[in-house]
Amino acid sequence: MTSNSMTMNNKEFKQRRDALLAHMSEGVAIIPTAPEAIRNRDSHYPYRFDSYFYYLTGFTEPEALLVLIAGQENKSILFCRDKDIEREIWDGFRFGPEAAKTAFAFDHTYSMSELDTMVPQLLANQPTLFFSLGADSGWDTCITQWLNAVKMQARAGVSVPNTIVDVRQHIDMMRLIKSPFEIDLMRQSANIAAQAHNRAMQKVTAGKMEYEIEAEFLHEFYRKGAQAPAYTSIVAGGANACTLHYNANNCVLNDGELLLIDAGCELHGYASDITRTFPVSGKFTGPQKTLYELVLTAQLAAIDAAKPGNHWNAPHEAALDVLVQGFIDEKLCHGSKDSVIETASYRQFYMHRTGHWLGLDVHDAGEYKNKTGEWAILASGNTLTVEPGCYVRPADNVPEHFWNIGIRIEDDVLITQDGCEVLTQAAIKSVADIEAHMQQP
Repeated sequence: MTSNSMTMNNKEFKQRRDALLAHMSEGVAIIPTAPEAIRNRDSHYPYRFDSYFYYLTGFTEPEALLVLIAGQENKSILFCRDKDIEREIWDGFRFGPEAAKTAFAFDHTYSMSELDTMVPQLLANQPTLFFSLGADSGWDTCITQWLNAVKMQARAGVSVPNTIVDVRQHIDMMRLIKSPFEIDLMRQSANIAAQAHNRAMQKVTAGKMEYEIEAEFLHEFYRKGAQAPAYTSIVAGGANACTLHYNANNCVLNDGELLLIDAGCELHGYASDITRTFPVSGKFTGPQKTLYELVLTAQLAAIDAAKPGNHWNAPHEAALDVLVQGFIDEKLCHGSKDSVIETASYRQFYMHRTGHWLGLDVHDAGEYKNKTGEWAILASGNTLTVEPGCYVRPADNVPEHFWNIGIRIEDDVLITQDGCEVLTQAAIKSVADIEAHMQQP
């Protein structure tokens, strides 16, 4: 993103920095952005900023670092690339320190070339360093060098921080509750992805390749303003849908098979994540419809359990209860519901959990259990996915008419004050709606 595509009020970023500073009380926080990455030779992967850094700054350029100083006088400092007209001719717009100070409401801004001189000064005589050790070995090395530079001044009475705290822990808690502006962006991202799934559904015919269908929803992502896919898309026809992270997307689509598409987009940093499964022919077979409606019923039960006050695992438990009974009814599993759950024999057909946090990252920041091992409690402003599935690989203990059926149905959900809002509700998912939609010219 350039200066012309900033979408969030900088007041919100400043409020986040102020909230983190208040939590720190005293000390220095150092939060770098992500490095650029070489794809091959001198070609780079498309640049994507670090989510923690962006959450506090709104700054999307590479080679940048945020320093927060908490104490009697709180300060926020950005180090970034110099303004360089010659480099801008080749690589595009740069703010530079002077313009970035005003544009992003920092107290001070400096050139990245000043890091080794200034950061040791900022660390001197501070009680605590807030930094995520182990997240990036390169920055770990920089921190060590800066702390050693401070230690060199020990005979002059200068001290180094005596405690290092993982700065991401508190930011994780902040990121769990989405602000109104974040929710608006996530609604937009979800709607773009929903329309892309609907488009792809109408473009499917037997004989096409999986990657041809991938091109259809990528077209819709970019046409509607998304900057990128939120993750590597899964376009899995037939037996490929039974591989959870299949992403080769290079097989032919066959009549009589299902197609599973797991794809979402990223809009100004915020991810959507949708999975839909539908028949290549436009019409479910009997066994396909049986398992599809089982998974859909499980998903609706899970969505109903996604409400404030319920614990994180409640949607999974609700989905599992429906799925296990269905597996027993269809002779995929045997015994009582309690015994199937206790022995986990259902995992032959359903081996993952029912959702994850969603936000700036597809698998977003935030813990699922507290320090005592209890599940997190859902609260208004949480955003998560709800995605039960059923995957039936050929096996001696499996009725043959279910072989190679893989189904997942995934939506993005916002916890509200009295329930939840399905952000991706525009993506078609009932059997009747799918069949009708696929028959439209």
